[in-house]
Amino acid sequence: MNQTDKHIRALVRARFPLIYVLSHEEGRVLAGLAEVAEVENYSLLVWSVTRGLFDFACPDRPVSDEAQDYLGVLRFIPRYQGDALFVLLDFHAFLRDPVAVRGLRDLVRELTVTQKTVIILSPSLVIPPEMEKEITVVDYPLPTREELGAIADEMVQRLPEGATVDLDDESREALIRALQGLTATEAENALALAVVTHKGLDPRAIPLIIREKKQIVRKSRALEFFPVEELNLGQVGGLDNLKAWLRLRASGFSEAAREYGLEPPRGVFLVGVPGTGKSLTAKAIGGEWGMPVIRLDMGAVFQGVVGSSEENIRLALKMAEAVAPCILWCDEIEKGLAGLGSSNVSDAGTTARVFSTILTWMQEHTSPVFVAATCNDVTALPPELPARFDEIFFLDLPTEEERKEIFAIHLARRERDPEKFDLEALARASEGLVGREIERAVKEGMRFAFTAGREVETADILQAVKTIVPLRELYRERIEALRTWAAGRARPASGEPEGEGKEQARRLRL
Repeated sequence: MNQTDKHIRALVRARFPLIYVLSHEEGRVLAGLAEVAEVENYSLLVWSVTRGLFDFACPDRPVSDEAQDYLGVLRFIPRYQGDALFVLLDFHAFLRDPVAVRGLRDLVRELTVTQKTVIILSPSLVIPPEMEKEITVVDYPLPTREELGAIADEMVQRLPEGATVDLDDESREALIRALQGLTATEAENALALAVVTHKGLDPRAIPLIIREKKQIVRKSRALEFFPVEELNLGQVGGLDNLKAWLRLRASGFSEAAREYGLEPPRGVFLVGVPGTGKSLTAKAIGGEWGMPVIRLDMGAVFQGVVGSSEENIRLALKMAEAVAPCILWCDEIEKGLAGLGSSNVSDAGTTARVFSTILTWMQEHTSPVFVAATCNDVTALPPELPARFDEIFFLDLPTEEERKEIFAIHLARRERDPEKFDLEALARASEGLVGREIERAVKEGMRFAFTAGREVETADILQAVKTIVPLRELYRERIEALRTWAAGRARPASGEPEGEGKEQARRLRL
């Protein structure tokens, strides 16, 4: 009996007349309720709109012809002789009927002094305002690591003849971590697909399971799924302090870390100059840690009818937990929460309520979801948001050494040998350019060479660099303001900035 079943048993023993269990896993919940009923010596009677009321222990035998429709079962329950748990499947569809609501409210008063409990089992939470005080909601969690491990072990025991198993302790741990966030049925289906595809169970099942998670995310408008990619932190130029911090936490979601007493990392807040690699880093964390990246689209959260934004963000966060372990990437979060200060006037408090939901979730959630938020204008956000993250990093203009590394990465990505280029000269000529502008210079230099009908050379890229107006010139005041804010508030993602900004940044830090 898991902890949720024990909680439901306690509610039953305390004579709670009406419990609302929120779950998509009917079979798993009913199995748990059957265990509760057996321990308490209750009957478990289940009602559905297609089958009427039947005994869970003998599903082929209906209990009463009177309890076929949803109003009939409400009338039958108080007349039933005996102690029982009555489970009403998908009863949320009838809670918009005032007659059904009145019937339930009448039933609650009668059941308080009996050995009967009504349990609504549904994947959707619908509570009429009249019943907010009578219903106790239980959110039935997804399978735990132990339960997923048992499902995997059972699958191994049932492998067909000729199938092989190649899972050491580390691979088994990675497999269970990949299964987290799936229902028991989804986990069984994913494992079965892996067995059929690879003629057995081995580490090749892990990427296949992660691809299956993409189907879950597709159901949410506010989330976009990025599978585990070849992109990793080694393909991000510079940012050595940030990379070292992330690599130190790469095994933070493992069973060994948990047994050691370490809590899993919760998130990182990346603030800085546009184009310095904040979004690239957020995506690279997934490849480095072997986790899918889920991008939260704040614009989609605020779409829909009035009042739906709060529900959208709750569903999006719950969906992210369902595909965990994962990286939840909130790109340019300040734009999604623009107007927070005037929310009570401009949008009747919608933005403020969405923001409150995010803050509460970040503080309370226990799922293996690592939040990577990026921000260009931190002054547009209230200070309590960055404070919810494990660490705040400031990404400044790249140093000369970092620019050399960035040039090398972009040349190698386009199948050019970086050693054939004068990286020193390119780095010196590109002072003040950010990573995005360096990539643009490499592309433009290649275009010059292609037009001339020859292989690209250092001179082509140097020519391209001269055509670019650095972001530093366009946003000089904004960059200086960011440096002022970051002094003493954020860790530098890399070394000290160069040129005028370097002197000013040092003066501010003093």
